[in-house]
Amino acid sequence: MGTTRAQVAQHLPEAYSALARLGTVVDAALDDDLHTLVKLRASILNGCAFCVDMHHHEALASGMSPQRAALVAAWREAGAHFTEAERAVLELVDALTLVGGNGLPDEVYARASAHLSEQEMVALITAVGLVNLYNRLGVGTGMAPPVR
Repeated sequence: MGTTRAQVAQHLPEAYSALARLGTVVDAALDDDLHTLVKLRASILNGCAFCVDMHHHEALASGMSPQRAALVAAWREAGAHFTEAERAVLELVDALTLVGGNGLPDEVYARASAHLSEQEMVALITAVGLVNLYNRLGVGTGMAPPVR
């Protein structure tokens, strides 16, 4: 990134706080491991390097294997590395993150809802929306991952 861009946390801290509060609500309603997959997958699709790095490190810290974390990028080809429920959720993440393509097809919704309660489905859809907003803020403000 060649130019320094204004940062949300600095110029609209109230917005950042509101997003964090929404994240807490979603965290309470969604399985931690599933939520980590959601955040990592959407961030990969959106090309938000800062968010991919952050969620990758969160995944490893929570006990996800490095191989599994890497395979989120190619989950469709990863076979048994993801359960049927996880694959259904990742498919929904793809559909909602790339919503301009075909929207959220009923069959994709049905596959995910076969594994989740209605509250979890609403939390999942909210989580996808939230991580997509964070990704757009990260990309739009030029956030870059730290060198580790």
